[in-house]
Amino acid sequence: MSGELSTEEPVVVPTRAGDLAGIVRRPAGRASAPGVVLVDGSGEGSKDEWGGWPEWIADCGAIVLRHDKPGCGGSPGDWREQSFEDRADESLAAATVLRSLPGVGPGVGLCGISQGGWVSLLAAARAPETVDFVVTISGPGVTPAEQERARIARDLERHGIGAAERDEALRWVDERTRRQLAGEQAESILADQSELRGRSWYEVVIFGAYENAGVLRFGARIMDFDPLPAARALRCPALVLFGGADDVVPVARSVELFAGALPGLGDGLTAIAVFPCGNHGLFVADPDPDVPRRDQLAPGFLPMLEAFLARAGAVRSGSG
Repeated sequence: MSGELSTEEPVVVPTRAGDLAGIVRRPAGRASAPGVVLVDGSGEGSKDEWGGWPEWIADCGAIVLRHDKPGCGGSPGDWREQSFEDRADESLAAATVLRSLPGVGPGVGLCGISQGGWVSLLAAARAPETVDFVVTISGPGVTPAEQERARIARDLERHGIGAAERDEALRWVDERTRRQLAGEQAESILADQSELRGRSWYEVVIFGAYENAGVLRFGARIMDFDPLPAARALRCPALVLFGGADDVVPVARSVELFAGALPGLGDGLTAIAVFPCGNHGLFVADPDPDVPRRDQLAPGFLPMLEAFLARAGAVRSGSG
């Protein structure tokens, strides 16, 4: 399906942080379609930094809204001052805006990528009257603390850091997380962390963001978030997707946990799928200027998404 004739229009998402700028993309040749709010992952993110995702999902038959995070893309606020509850409320506000637009519906759902998967589950659990379906892409089934520890452990091994040094590095990761969750001042943690500069593992463990006090304070608000209560509370269909080659998320553990938590799994539209060669973004190859990025998505992903959106979007009207 070609997205060449799709149209885009600006929207505003009112939130506690202020009015966030957004863009709605409509698929070609559709008078009406289910609505999908894209829920961004970690770090900064603006409406203009989604790459081909809005087009690909619109071409699956959805009207897609993406928006700035607070403090990004010229929008007010600061995403580092948020909690997951704030992010969930922001996503629900975007869903309400999307539902109000002509041609949207009957169903409106959330599609969260990476950290956005946690946020999407939380939002759907908090407001089942607003969210008709959820799609998570590489959204972990563990806490952010467990996910980050697993990611760092893999990175340390991949960088050839020896076993004793890996143990030392992970002790600091555990201490840093403990101190964050205990409410210790970020500046105190950063001061002690700076004393470790020069360790062979330092750059792997710091990962850039962990030298930022604002990011540490944000982490203190989210690190112990458990997605399973939100998953158990879902009252809408959910499509939970992973890449088998993902080196950011503990995929096997996440699948195990979600399999025991998602209501209606295997008894309706709710499903879990793992694309064997897909990475964290469900791509099967690194970017190549001679190959359209869409063609590097895991085979079967977009057809599965299209089928899910068609059926889940019809549930609200009672026709599915």
